[in-house]
Amino acid sequence: MAEILQKDGTWVFDGDTLRLTPGRDKNVSLLRRELGELLVPLEALAGISLEQGKKSGRLRLRLRDGADPLLHATGGRLAEPHDPYQLIVESDRYGVAEYFADEVRNALLLDQVPSDPVDAYLLPGPSVPLSVSAGDGIASFDGERVRLEWKWQAEDSKSAAGPRTLPLADIVAVEWQPSVGLENGHLRFTVRAAPTKVPPKYDPNAVELWGFKKDPLMALVAAAVQARLPHPAAPAAPAALEDARPDEGAPTPAPAAEDDHDALLRRLRELGELHRSGVLTDEEFTLAKQAVLKRM
Repeated sequence: MAEILQKDGTWVFDGDTLRLTPGRDKNVSLLRRELGELLVPLEALAGISLEQGKKSGRLRLRLRDGADPLLHATGGRLAEPHDPYQLIVESDRYGVAEYFADEVRNALLLDQVPSDPVDAYLLPGPSVPLSVSAGDGIASFDGERVRLEWKWQAEDSKSAAGPRTLPLADIVAVEWQPSVGLENGHLRFTVRAAPTKVPPKYDPNAVELWGFKKDPLMALVAAAVQARLPHPAAPAAPAALEDARPDEGAPTPAPAAEDDHDALLRRLRELGELHRSGVLTDEEFTLAKQAVLKRM
C-alpha cells in the first residue's frame, strides 16, 4: 500500500483503488470539501504524474475520458483549486510522491489498464439529495428531479414563471460553465423537445453564475445529474438482446478458473519479451517485475 499525507489532502493506493481525501487546511476549496472522499478504481485511470517546483509540486491523476461524470459535466473547466484529482505536495515530500506515482504506474502496467475512453461511468458522481444556492437561483436534485428556484436578483421573466421542476426523464443534457473575466457562467439543463438559445440570464432552465465563492458547487449538481443520464458513448442495446435476457433465477455461470500463480508467471514472461524487444527500458522492466513478484 502507498500513502501520501499533505495539508492539501491524503491519497492512499491499495493496488486496486485510490482513496482521495481532501485536507482540512483553509486553502482547500469549498468544492473539494463538499465533494468529500473519492474512491477511484484503477481501471478509471489513464496515468499519473508529479510536477516539481522549488517550494511545492503537484501530483496529478489523469482519468480515462468518460470515466467520471464530474469531469464530463464540467468539460475540463474546473480550475486547479477545485480539481479533486490534483494534490499539492511540499518539496520535502517529493520522494514519497515519486514512490506513490511509481506504485500506481506499476499497477497500471501490471494490470494492462488501457488509456482509451470508456463507454460507462466508472465513478458514481456526487451523492444525492443535494441543494446549492449560487448566482440567481437555487438548484436542488433528489436523484429523480431537478428543482430550480429563483432569488430576488433573478430577471423578472424567471421570477414571474416561478420555480421549475424538471423530471430526470425530460433532461437530455447538462452543462456547467464557470464565469471567465467579464463573462458570467451558468448551470444549464437541456430539456427534451425544448431546445433554446436564450442566454442563461433569461433561460428558465438555467442558473446564471456571477463568479462568486459558491459558483463551483453548482458543478456538483451538474455531475449528480450527469451520472444518472445515459452515457453519451454507451452503445445502444439491440431489441433482440433485450428479449434474450437470462432468467433471473438461473444460476450465474462461474468464471473460468485460472491459477493466479500461472497468470503471474505468464505476465513475467511477457515483461521479459517486452524488455528484450526494447519496448520497456531497464528501469521500467525492473519496476514492473518487482510489482509482479510482490503479488506472487
